[in-house]
Amino acid sequence: MVVLRGERVLLRPGHAEDAEKLIHIRNEPEISYRWGFDDIEEEVGEQFIEAEEGFVIEIGGEVVGAIQYHEEEDPMYRHAGMDIFLATSHHGRGLGTEAIQVLARYLFEERGHHRLTIDPAADNTAAIRAYERAGFRRVGIMRNYERGPDGVWHDGLLMDMLAEELQS
Repeated sequence: MVVLRGERVLLRPGHAEDAEKLIHIRNEPEISYRWGFDDIEEEVGEQFIEAEEGFVIEIGGEVVGAIQYHEEEDPMYRHAGMDIFLATSHHGRGLGTEAIQVLARYLFEERGHHRLTIDPAADNTAAIRAYERAGFRRVGIMRNYERGPDGVWHDGLLMDMLAEELQS
């Protein structure tokens, strides 16, 4: 089991007792708007409790969100991507940026990746700022990239980071 530590954040494997708190966070309106409303319980179980690629984010012993990664294994395109959600009560304090940096360091140093991607909604300015502070750079707009809970297609922003661009 992989446990990753930052200055303030701890990324650890999820446990069954974390599910209720993660579901509560995922149901926050601002989080659900970005992540969707369907099958939240199943998503939390599969992606953050049972999966090796998912971590619970803890601050001072409190579960405040989750972060996950996925890997492209084709040698010609090998890279990793990540996603994160953080309880709105913890937004604006640099905790998401730190969690991203901790996971990025692991993906670069332990998993051997040279490049990472992340793809926030193009209008999610707070997330984009957090990712840029971690070292991600804007690559371009992906038009009509994801269907929002409102049923309308929304643009996404493709961002990437090379190993040497990780901010500490």
